[in-house]
Parts: sequence; C-alpha cells; structure tokens
Amino acid sequence: MSAASDGLGSPGEVRLPVPGGPHPPVPGNPHSPPLPGGPHPLVRAAEAALVRALVAPDHAIRAGRAILAAARRGRCVEAEVMALRSLGLAARELGDLDSAEQHLREAIAIRGAPAERTAQARLSLVTVRTERGHPLQALRVAALAWAYLSPLDRAKLDTQRAVALAHLGRHQEAVASSDRALQTLSTAPGTVDDRRFLAGGLLNRGLVHSYRGDWDAAMRDLTTCLQISRHAGLRHLACLSAANLPFLAVRRGDIAGAFRHYHDAEDTLFGHPERLATMRADFAGALLAAHLPGEARAMLSLAVPDLESSGAHVALAEARLKLAQVELLTGDPHEAMRVAELASRELAEQERTSWLPLAREVLLRSRLAVGPISSELVAELISCADELENGFAHAAGAAALRLAAAEAALAVDDHPTASAQLDRLTRHAEPRERWTPAGTRLTSLASEPQARQFAQAAQIPPQVRQHALALRSALQEDVTGAFHAVRDGLTEVSGRVDAFEDPSLRAHAARAGERLAAFGLELAVRDGGAGEVFEWAERWRAVTAPAHACALVDADRVRAELGRRALVEYVADRDALLAVLLSEERLLLRRLGGVRQVKEAIIRLRYALRRRSREQEVDAAAMEVERLMLRPLAADLDDRPLVAVPVGALHTLPWGALPHLRGRPVGVAASAAAWLRARRTRPSRPDHRPQVVAAAGPGLAHAHAEVAHVLTCHPGARQVPGRVESVLDALGTADVVHVAAHGVFHARSPLVSGITLDDGPLMAYDLLELSRSAGLVVLSACNSGMSRTPMEGAPLGLPGTFLAKGTRCVVAGMVPVGDEAARTVMSAFHELVAAGQPPDAALASAAAKTGEYGFVCFGSGDEPLY
Repeated sequence: MSAASDGLGSPGEVRLPVPGGPHPPVPGNPHSPPLPGGPHPLVRAAEAALVRALVAPDHAIRAGRAILAAARRGRCVEAEVMALRSLGLAARELGDLDSAEQHLREAIAIRGAPAERTAQARLSLVTVRTERGHPLQALRVAALAWAYLSPLDRAKLDTQRAVALAHLGRHQEAVASSDRALQTLSTAPGTVDDRRFLAGGLLNRGLVHSYRGDWDAAMRDLTTCLQISRHAGLRHLACLSAANLPFLAVRRGDIAGAFRHYHDAEDTLFGHPERLATMRADFAGALLAAHLPGEARAMLSLAVPDLESSGAHVALAEARLKLAQVELLTGDPHEAMRVAELASRELAEQERTSWLPLAREVLLRSRLAVGPISSELVAELISCADELENGFAHAAGAAALRLAAAEAALAVDDHPTASAQLDRLTRHAEPRERWTPAGTRLTSLASEPQARQFAQAAQIPPQVRQHALALRSALQEDVTGAFHAVRDGLTEVSGRVDAFEDPSLRAHAARAGERLAAFGLELAVRDGGAGEVFEWAERWRAVTAPAHACALVDADRVRAELGRRALVEYVADRDALLAVLLSEERLLLRRLGGVRQVKEAIIRLRYALRRRSREQEVDAAAMEVERLMLRPLAADLDDRPLVAVPVGALHTLPWGALPHLRGRPVGVAASAAAWLRARRTRPSRPDHRPQVVAAAGPGLAHAHAEVAHVLTCHPGARQVPGRVESVLDALGTADVVHVAAHGVFHARSPLVSGITLDDGPLMAYDLLELSRSAGLVVLSACNSGMSRTPMEGAPLGLPGTFLAKGTRCVVAGMVPVGDEAARTVMSAFHELVAAGQPPDAALASAAAKTGEYGFVCFGSGDEPLY
C-alpha cells in the first residue's frame, strides 16, 4: 500500500553532536569553531528547500541546485549535504527513485559533514532503498543512522523502519516500531515537519494494521492521518491517506465506495505516476480478495508499467505476483506463467524469501492448467505445498495446493500419493478418540510437532477439507459419503471465505469452494439422474455467483411455477454440455454438443450478426448453434416459452437469433432459484399504471427520437437528463427505466462495464449502492447485455448487477446494434408492452417484426405491466 515518505529535520533547529561522535564543522571551514548567531545562511536556505521538497518538488529542485552550487563554492559542507538531500527527496516525490538514491548517496559520501546531517540523509535513503526493492538493506542503513540522530529524528526513522519491516512480512515488529515512533511524535513541538511525520507514522501504522487484517485499527489511523494532514495543510499526506481508502473500502466490503474513492484518488494523484501506480496495485489486491480478479487485472495492467518506469521495485514485484495470480484466475495460464517467472526473479533479488513460494505456486498451477500432468509435476506441487505450510501464514494456500496435488496424482493414476495427500488434509477431520479435559493446554497432550499439526489443521479451509473427504469417499466407492462431505463443506463456504484476509488466500478459498461445488456436480452427473444434476447445478451456481444466490429450490417447486413454460438449465461436464429440461409434465437430462464446439459456433454467430452479414449467413451460423445445444431438446420443448439458465460461453448468446426460438418468449436467468425470486417480485402499484422514465445518452443519432417515442407509449412517462445521478435517482423510484445510450462491456472486468452518459459512464459498480432498482430496465445499448464471470458462473456485467439489486427483468443488447435498428425494435417493443404484452413476449414479437435479434430479456419478463 502507499506508505508515507520520510520527512525532514526541523527547520531552524540547532542540534548538538552525539556524545562521542565527531563534532560538526562550521560551514565554510571544517576545522573552525561554530559561528555565533545561528546557522549559516546557506543552511537556512537548504532547510527551506527541504521543506519545499515534499510540497513543491519542482521548485525544491531548482532551489536545491542553486544552494548546492553556492555551498560548493563557499565550502559549506553542511549546506551541501542538505541541498543534496532536498534534491533526493524532491526526485523521490516525482517518482525518480534512481536520481533520489544517487543524490542521497552523494550526500552521505561527503567528507567532513556533520554526523547528524549525514544520518538524516541516511534516514531518507531508508525509504528509497525500501521502495527500490531492498528492505533488508534499508534496515541496515537505518542502523547506521540511529546513533547520530536526535530522539525526535529517531522517532522519524522508526516510521521508515516500519515500512521496511512490513515489506519483509515482520508485521509485529513494524507495529512496535510505529508505536514507539508515534509516542514520541505525539508530544513533539508541533512544527510542520513534526506534524508531517506524525501523520506519516499514523499512515504507515494503519497500512501495517491492514496487512494484519485489523481493518478497524487501520481505518482509525488513516482517518486521523487525514485529519492532521488537512489541518496542517499537508496536501501530499492527505492525498496518500485518500489513496489508501479504496483498498480499505474493499476490505470492509464496500465495493461501490471503493470505486468512488478510487476515482477521487486518481484525480488527486495525477502527476505522481509512482504513487498512482502503487495505489492501483493495492486496490487490485483488495479486489482480488473480494473475488473480482477481472477488475483487479484492469488495475494491474495500468499499475505495472508505471511501477517499472519509476523504479519502484518492491511494489513492482508484489504487483507482478498479483498480476500472475489474476491472469491464472481469469483463464490465461501461459501469461500467468510468464509474469510469475518475472516476479519470482525480482523477489529473489530483493531477498524476500517468504514470498517466493507464492510465486512458485502460480507457476506450478499454470503448468497444471496447461498440461500435461506428470509425476514430476505432482512432486513439485507437493514440495511447494510443504514450503507454504512451513511458512504457517500460508497454511490455507498450502492446503488448497495439496488438494490440487492429490487430484493431479489421481490424473496420473498414482493412488498412493493421492491418498497420502488426502490423509494429510483430513487427518484431524474426524473426532479424536482421545478425550481432552476442558481447560487442558494442547502442549500437555501433544508433542511440539503434534501441536504444530493441530494448529496447521485449524488453518485448512473447511471447503478444502470437505473436498478431500469427498474425494477420499469417492475413491472408496462411497458415493453417499462423498455427497455428504460436499454438502457439509458448502454450508460453510459463504461465511468462511471472508475469514481469510490475504488476497491470495481468499482467492484460493473461493476457488476451493467452487471446486467443491463442481465436484458435487460431477458426482451427480456420474451417478445421479436429472433431479440430482439439477440440484447440484443450482448448488454450484449459488457458490460461483454469490451476488445472485438465494434459497435453493427443488425441481418440483420450479415445475409448479412454470405453467406452459419450460426451463432449461445448462451444465458443463468437462468438455461436454448437458441440459436439464423442466416442464410441467417432465424432468429430463440430455447430453448435447461439446463445450468447445458450442463456444466456437456462438462466436461465429456473433460475428455474423456484428458484421450484418446476409440473412443466409446469419441463419447458417444460428442453425449450427441450435443443432449443438437445442435440437436434442426440440421435441420436449415444443413451442413452449423458454427460460434459459446458461453456462460459460452461453452467456454471450443472442438467443432470439436461433431459428427455433424466433418469435418465442425467452428469458435468461442466473439460476432457477433466481428466476423464481424475480418472478415473485410483483409490481408495487395497485392501479397497474407503471411510472416510466427514459433518458438519452450522447453520440446516438436517434436516441432522443427513441426516447420521445417511449414517452408517447406510456401515459405519464417523463424524460430525465442523460446524467449519472439523474439515471440512478430514476432507478431508485421508477417502475420502468429506459436508457438509449452506447454501452461498453469489459469481458474480464464485468463491474467496469457501463453505459455512456452525458457526464461520464454509468458503471456496473455504481449500481451496488442502490437500495432498490426499477422492475423493468431497458438498455438500448450495444453489448450492454454481455456478461461473463472468471469462474463461469451466473452473469455479471450490467444485467446481472440490476437483477442482483432486485430488478425483475432487464432487456439489453448482446451485439452491436445500429442506431436506426435499435430505435425501430425498441419502439415496437414499448408499443407492445403498453398494449399489455409481457416484456419477454413483446421483445420476441418486436424482434420477429423487425428482424433485429440482438436484444435479450434477462430475469423474469413473463408478467405484463398493464
């Protein structure tokens, strides 16, 4: 996270030499006694330049160069050291760490300089060495400075030592160093420099608290830092405090607030690329912890180049490791491998040995994803799990990796190795036969190695332990026991994932929960019927997309609600696509085409629609998709309205383009349970006259004409400005909201998808703060309906975010749609809705009438508004 830089010696202060140390020479003559009347004029000028270095670094560089030249002409070594230090501090503030270190080392090397001034230059060098990737060397520099500093400067040095200690993972020592510093700084005379170090010490301690997961303590320190900085006019430190608020907001669960803080910090830190990059990298770590690897990747792609160019090697190595993790989580193991190798080399050069197993883990998981799996790879996975486990702080990650090693061992038919790893994960899962009296210390019952084993067992995430139990039961052909273990594990997933504070551990825990649910689904496909597959598909969706999770429903309850409709829940079983079809009369399971074949066919269909190919080309592409994923269901589906629950690439399918579905009402839901919940969200107005609001965004030729037609269709409808706040207000009060604007979808970062409005984009994360959302939302924008999640669960992006906030039905575009085509189909849609048709039927009829199949109805659109 963004730590505070060092400060300065107190302006105007005359310090005595340290007893036993060399006496400071007088400026201009190293061997003469001190001059009466205070510091040399050049020393006073240098002190002023030091003060300016952190608030106006450009000005400080000009002044520092002039003072340095004058000091060398006048042989004033004290002013020379101080001028070089001011140049170093100013260069650091501008992100030029190479120049900063060069100036500070030059200051330290000046012979005959006052020992205290040399020590102050070393104090400044501590920060730079830490940021350049050498925290251990920074601590050695601090040790050289300590003896020659005043008590107040020692406190300031302690604030810098805390940062180096934190980077080395020595968090308890870092807190102790900060506490010691703040005790002295809180009673300091109160100069601007004292206030700067007090605020900076609070900032640094707050960041260490955040590393340890003590969010309340971190927020207290950062808030106090912000107050002191603003009161003292320390804009730079106020900016740093604000820059860390996105990180803390995510860790406290406030995703929408985090993005708001991020945009504020972006503006504040403009012109400080290294600071801005560090803030983005820290924010990315928090997003990774919140199971948003796509959004984390977006931040890191901006941060890493700036950290490289600024020479911030410590932050760069950490950012690369995070980037490697998110590349793997978002489906690019080759790139993950490349980035992890870079991070590993940099961490080794920085002597940060405790971080190396984390980089090695990403490398091994990437190789596991790429294949082939070998006995040698299994051995390396186990070795890395042992390294992580020995570090103890990474015990949860070690357990997840050990489970992956067991699965890899089974893939190469090495059952003894797999069983040994599963035994280590489950050895303390069953009740122990030995009775433990209440209050008895663990060490009195077990040897030290046993006590360590018990402690490590307590760090194993429950979903990993239960997955291991289920896998062991399945190996013993105990299917009932395997299902029981999976069920027990899933009951703990939602609450326990948040217990892990480190981003990588939380990502592991989330992935382990998804794998556990997927294993239950795999068991159901292998050993169960349609009802079991449906049950476990719903359980899996509840884990992979918690924003859409709701009470699980059984197949009979869904069938009772369907009426004439049919619901098809798609399931990916490795490379095979399956479908569970539910209707009033039947419940059945069908095997469809291969997952890769279906994905490629959907890509071809989307391409044909995007380039507005001839009708024959679109039909040919659509028929191929239909052959793979719908034709085996055609006889049972008949002409029923369809509720589709997609998986993987099916989230990007324009369903209305399939020949068998043209003119047929189709709704797309996150899960059967989510569809049922949306369907039971009834309109709130007893007179059945919905309040309709419409808004037009910039850059669309027919947007205002489209909005005008919407208003004529609905009595009492009104237009609001196409601005973010106005649209958000409408969503919070209206029943129907129609937005005609351009849409932007980010496949790997769904929450930064949005709609372009007059004053900027309305982002998916902006919707997270809504207490309610309109029942029907119509997004007449290209790609506004696109959705994807890194774990291929329920849809995110704009439609999924609206549905998660309580919207019953979202109509949105799945492919680029021309302005005139969008106006035509939307006009027909609203005419039919106003005439009493349900939204899904109205969209189907409008698409058939106009030949524009790019829009999809999400959620439950089977209830008329009038």
